Amino acid sequence: MRRSGLLFSLYLLAALMIGSPLVSAEPAEGVRIALGHSTAPLNGPWRFHVGDGPRWSSPDFDDSAWETVDLTPAPGAHDDDVGLPGYVSGWSRRGHAGYTGFAWYRIKVAVDSDEGIPLALAGPTLVDSAYQLYVDGKLLGGSGGFTGTVPTVYGVRPSVFPLSSAPSAGTSTYVIAFRVWMDPMYAGADSGGIHVAPTLGHADGIALLHQAQWLKTFTGYVADAVEPFAFVVLALMVVALMACRTGDAYRWLAAALIILALLRVKQALFFWTDWLSLGWVAAIVIVLTPLSLAAWTLAWRDWFRLDRPAWLGRAVGVLAVVYVVFVCVRQPWFMAGAPHGLKAVAHGVTASVRLAYAALYLWIIGRGLRRSPKPSTCLAALAAVLVGIGLFATEVSALGIPGIWFPYGVGVARGQYAYAAFIAVLFVLILQRSIGYARRG
Repeated sequence: MRRSGLLFSLYLLAALMIGSPLVSAEPAEGVRIALGHSTAPLNGPWRFHVGDGPRWSSPDFDDSAWETVDLTPAPGAHDDDVGLPGYVSGWSRRGHAGYTGFAWYRIKVAVDSDEGIPLALAGPTLVDSAYQLYVDGKLLGGSGGFTGTVPTVYGVRPSVFPLSSAPSAGTSTYVIAFRVWMDPMYAGADSGGIHVAPTLGHADGIALLHQAQWLKTFTGYVADAVEPFAFVVLALMVVALMACRTGDAYRWLAAALIILALLRVKQALFFWTDWLSLGWVAAIVIVLTPLSLAAWTLAWRDWFRLDRPAWLGRAVGVLAVVYVVFVCVRQPWFMAGAPHGLKAVAHGVTASVRLAYAALYLWIIGRGLRRSPKPSTCLAALAAVLVGIGLFATEVSALGIPGIWFPYGVGVARGQYAYAAFIAVLFVLILQRSIGYARRG
């Protein structure tokens, strides 16, 4: 509650500093903003064009033939992940459905400010997928790596770019251009380009806004950092159980916890740091998702002490291999010229494999309850269901259960709630078994 109150206070202070831009009737004439110590979102109208050109960053380039884009959000609009405010749809809903690659946004801004006032620009907090910022033809920075033919995508984070201040009181004019790259892996019905408009203003106001934006980004993914840590702690407790040499098998449970920790922590690493690129995130998901499903299926088989059927281990392994192969076929980088039908078949196969895993998973839980309908077994079944809600998120969503909620304006996924409860339940289960082994010893 205290963290949410701080977030609200920062946004309230930032909102009090928002100036009212005076937008001219003709987009080609630019936007006029009167700044004292205020900030103003650059909602537009922006000039927009798909493609790429070496001269498009130049302040002298004539963009009058480009289409216009308005980035003004609807009241209360936010993204459907962590709740970033000011969200607007991407270019896929603005006449460019299916397009991936480069595109440019340009705007000419006239700023009325006092002499010597330091100005800054807060970069967009949500962009598909990477961007470079040019002001008056000069590259100031951006998000992602643009050294290769295909840009390297990292999570877009709040950024501040200082601008040259006016040498004297009056009007300063800036030509701001964003060169945006959308990776094919981001393609979707609402994707493409800038989703949250940048903000221009007094450096102090931008710094305050920057803090609020970072707090939003931090709170949105903090569970993806804390829960993996808890999974690792539980895995160490499981290793301690293995040291008891009771004859019970726990290696799959330890492996499942470590794999799940790696799958979850990637979110925080991707959106907080430059340690993981989009390519690495995709590789982690492709490889570890089937391994996680397989490991958890076998982990609960061992926890419930089910010796049969003997074919279960082989079946789980075959499903994992099939899953990896067809998930790769689904990717846009795999056989880019392949017919759409092949991609559709691959999608159907992976969906079927997931359903097969879900069926095996539920079957094992049911067999465990029938074998030993004790309170401890029921508690283990509850733990299996809770972690299964996260593992089979796609299938649970297909049942019409909401996948994310926004308490205090921060997005919290259904799986995060389920994992939090699972951590507590599994901790109790491990303690119960540890105490039982100690008493028998």
